[in-house]
Amino acid sequence: MSEQKRLFLLDAYALIFRGYYAFIKNPRINSKGMDTSAIMGFMNSLMDVIKREKPDHLAVAFDNGGSQLRNEIFPEYKANRDATPEAIKIAVPYIQSLLKAMHIPIIEVKGYEADDLIGTIAKQAEKENYKVFMVTPDKDFAQLVSENIFMYKPARMGNGIEIWGVPEVLEKFQIERPEQVIDFLGMMGDAADNIPGLPGVGEVTAKKFLKEYGSMENLLANTDKLKGKMKENIEANKEKGILSKTLATILLDCPVVFDEKDYELSTPDVEKTDALFNELEFRRMAEQFDAIFKKGGTATASKPTDDSNSPKKAQPKNEDQFDLFGSAISDESTEETHHKYYNTLEDTEHSYQIIQGDLGLKLLLQNLLKQTSVCFDTETTGLDALHAELVGISFSYEKGKGFYVPFPENQEAAKTLIDKFIPFFENETIEKIGQNLKYDLKILSNYDINVEGKLFDTMIAHYLINPDMRHNMDILAETYLKYSPKSIEDLIGKKGKNQKSMRDVALEEIKEYAAEDADITFQLKEIFTAELDKTETKKLFDEIEIPLVKVLADMEKEGIRVDVDFLKSLSKELDNDIKSLEKNIYETAGHSFNLASPKQLGEVLFDKLKIGGAKQKKTKTGQYATGEEVLSYLANDNPIVKDILNWRQLIKLQNTYVDALPNQVDQITGRIHTDYMQTVAATGRLSSNNPNLQNIPIRTERGRQIRKAFVARDENYTLISADYSQIELRIIAALSGEENMIKAFLNNEDIHKSTASKVFDVPLEEVTREQRSHAKTVNFGIIYGVSAFGLSNQTSLSRSESAALIEAYYKTYPRLKSYIQEQIEFARENGYVQTILGRRRYLKDINSQNAMVRGGAERNAVNAPIQGSAADIIKIAMINIHKKLTSENWKSKMLLQVHDELVFDVHNSELEKIQPMIKHEMENAFKLDVPLTVELGMGKDWLEAH
Repeated sequence: MSEQKRLFLLDAYALIFRGYYAFIKNPRINSKGMDTSAIMGFMNSLMDVIKREKPDHLAVAFDNGGSQLRNEIFPEYKANRDATPEAIKIAVPYIQSLLKAMHIPIIEVKGYEADDLIGTIAKQAEKENYKVFMVTPDKDFAQLVSENIFMYKPARMGNGIEIWGVPEVLEKFQIERPEQVIDFLGMMGDAADNIPGLPGVGEVTAKKFLKEYGSMENLLANTDKLKGKMKENIEANKEKGILSKTLATILLDCPVVFDEKDYELSTPDVEKTDALFNELEFRRMAEQFDAIFKKGGTATASKPTDDSNSPKKAQPKNEDQFDLFGSAISDESTEETHHKYYNTLEDTEHSYQIIQGDLGLKLLLQNLLKQTSVCFDTETTGLDALHAELVGISFSYEKGKGFYVPFPENQEAAKTLIDKFIPFFENETIEKIGQNLKYDLKILSNYDINVEGKLFDTMIAHYLINPDMRHNMDILAETYLKYSPKSIEDLIGKKGKNQKSMRDVALEEIKEYAAEDADITFQLKEIFTAELDKTETKKLFDEIEIPLVKVLADMEKEGIRVDVDFLKSLSKELDNDIKSLEKNIYETAGHSFNLASPKQLGEVLFDKLKIGGAKQKKTKTGQYATGEEVLSYLANDNPIVKDILNWRQLIKLQNTYVDALPNQVDQITGRIHTDYMQTVAATGRLSSNNPNLQNIPIRTERGRQIRKAFVARDENYTLISADYSQIELRIIAALSGEENMIKAFLNNEDIHKSTASKVFDVPLEEVTREQRSHAKTVNFGIIYGVSAFGLSNQTSLSRSESAALIEAYYKTYPRLKSYIQEQIEFARENGYVQTILGRRRYLKDINSQNAMVRGGAERNAVNAPIQGSAADIIKIAMINIHKKLTSENWKSKMLLQVHDELVFDVHNSELEKIQPMIKHEMENAFKLDVPLTVELGMGKDWLEAH
């Protein structure tokens, strides 16, 4: 009997990301400043497979544009993913060039994910009697495992490779068939891919359900056997469960074919690989690659000793992971290299002390009060600043020195201890330094401690110095101090049920960790002070971002009351609306079908109902495209399409907001406490999290109703909403010096009507509603670089009419066109643009050879100063209003900031007095050549106030 051939299929992006993050603390940067970590990491994985396994056949699968099918079913699929790091974007073309030079096939089809391509090929090859190994760290592939298909998990963190066959998969997931992995993933959901899953179902519960019911469908058919909240949650989210299972299912019918000849591993073109290695400066890799391939034609490792149908088990933990060509580089040695490159506590002279007892505390306080600048850092029982308790505080005011004060668990005793530090914290002459000080301020306020004096937050300082980089302390220490701090996981373990509390950590260990944090942050402050001067952002830091820290801390602690009963009733109304839309859709279609299935939807709309004519766009699989872009174009003329879009919108509204918000109400305060983040958006705008209030939809009636759930504190309070009117248009008019636009604002004209009058050359009083609407679209579109194509998509105008409108617009406002060009030229020369207060947005792609990439940077060159200036102005207003509310002891509080709007909880006795104050402070936050105007509204809920 002939020997069974072996095919290895590599999941490119999973290995590229894995390789990139393996080097994240010690990136591989070459002399050109290029981060080559992702390429190095991927090549190490690829060559380890070739060296170790000597495959007969091998291919590499890449995603191309994500999964069209999954995005059509669920537009939020993978929507929460961070932007792909630039180093990975740069890496992919190099990796593909190396693969081509090595004659290794690249499997890539637009609209399909690598998972689906690998699944399809694996099943095809299995039928051809191949043993297939899917090389990936991604557990989702376990659903494909069979007698001849295995998961091959690369070595990591000191562990050798793992190969999962059927027995391993059944054991890992506690299931009876590998296909049940799909049910497991559907029940649990997947935060990384934004697959919702069933609410309240985690890994343990999913395994339990599979043991009892065997599948998602069977579970959903037997919800009567469940109890309490779990029953309620699952019954209310059956569709979400089925959707999640569909999203988690790897496709097996992609348009790819296993090519036995093409996939055979053959001799690389060493001349081409040498040239690429030389360009990347992979000198050692080139030498070893040449040594192997020039001698023997292919890698010379022997085949695995275990050739039976049972795959080999994971390698022992101490087995070396080979790098490109055989030099042993276990993860331990990588860690050793990391520590050689960076200093650590072990090889750095330092003096950290535990301070306990009256005498020690007295001496420490005396020393603190002598300083002009001190770094402090709180250690707590958790990340929820509203309810976390102090475990200790560390202090540092000299490089290499730190002090740690442990706090008792008894909260009365903890309060007595922290009160001893009031003279330090409330001393206005001592600068307080920290990393993410907002958290520390909130913790201390739980103990009635107000931190006074100048603040310096290293996280915020770095955000202004380099807004596009990450700002956590480990990254900052390694980048600027060549120092690798002790990891929190070394103390309390990884996230999960077995993670310890900081209270469980030995005092000596916590002292070293906590004092090091304060020491390192103190050192970073010294560096960032000079960097702020270099980037000319010191004034922005001192006058806006730092004062805002206290403002946001107070707003977050205050929170806003939410009417949970209203949300429950709204959810029921949405259920009725959804069912009503479904009924209309099915009646028009002539039968019921799965609305969430793009395939079925496409067949109904385009085959049966013949909507949109004969030339409808199809995907690679041959089914019709039914994404929002396609359907929006057809909605005006086809009521069923409009109903389908409305149905999708309501489903999203219900899942994302109406059903989610009640779970985010704090059990003790009964309010929602969003977390405002200053260091996320490169434009300077604030972001909010848990919940994200910036994304609450307001363009639809049902979307606006969500605001109705946010209510005043009680009957003695009223909500006030204060909203800047057209602030971005006013800013662009002022920055560009466009006289016609400035004049319209000074005359208090309706800017959209005024624009329409000029562009369409009609008297102001004869402007139609449609003309004003088109002018409004162009007014706002210009800020974002709207094209004729984009404008025609957003309006009823044809592309030629849109082009004519844009041309007429620039004739009406000639300075705008010049300003846009000037901004782009400034960015090309300086590499950045800036706001009215000097906030910089760096645009490294402004001179890119790629027209699409360069175009994006050019749009940002125009948009960033506008958006960023609006962000600067509302921040100034927030600081000034907060100052008045606190210094003048108002009962009213500022609660929310959403885009250009502020929301206040106003005591009824202060209603008349507060409105002119808010309006004055917002309108006079910054003087432009164009007046800023603010619209105020009030009501018992946010919708009424807005």
